[in-house]
Amino acid sequence: MILSGPEIKKQMGKTIFIEPFDESRLNPNSYNLSLANELAVYEEEALDMKTPHSLRHIKIPSEGLWLEPNKLYLGRTKEYTKTDHYVPMLEGRSSVGRLGLFIHVTAGFGDIGFAGYWTLEMFCVQPVKIYPDVEICQIYYHTLAGERSLYKSGKYQNNTGIQPSLIYRDFK
Repeated sequence: MILSGPEIKKQMGKTIFIEPFDESRLNPNSYNLSLANELAVYEEEALDMKTPHSLRHIKIPSEGLWLEPNKLYLGRTKEYTKTDHYVPMLEGRSSVGRLGLFIHVTAGFGDIGFAGYWTLEMFCVQPVKIYPDVEICQIYYHTLAGERSLYKSGKYQNNTGIQPSLIYRDFK
């Protein structure tokens, strides 16, 4: 089951943590998260899964930034989230998707126990101008059946910024 907006509000500070939290961003069954003022792009054009890659960081000015089509941008949510009781899921807002901007390429599924900022895998099909602090995506929460096992890999846990792929660690 998916938690309702009133249930998300009821669980705030108990089993769900969103910092900062703004009640006006609460929806019937989700909460709108906003875009931080920074993006990152890989410095290399060709990416090998077995190799760590460096990022070039780009500030998003208040007057906005044009994204180029067919280029992957990594962003992050302005909000820190945590829950040890529910499965967090992330989806782009439909208003953003209707501009041809995808917010996550594949990683909208969170693990129970994840704590941190969400790295967004942003990709557009046509030029789109973005702005810092825009409500870019929605987080929603599923209940879990069965015994709980919390996210423990540590690969992305308690991050403080945009996270590049760390899949190269899986090959060691």
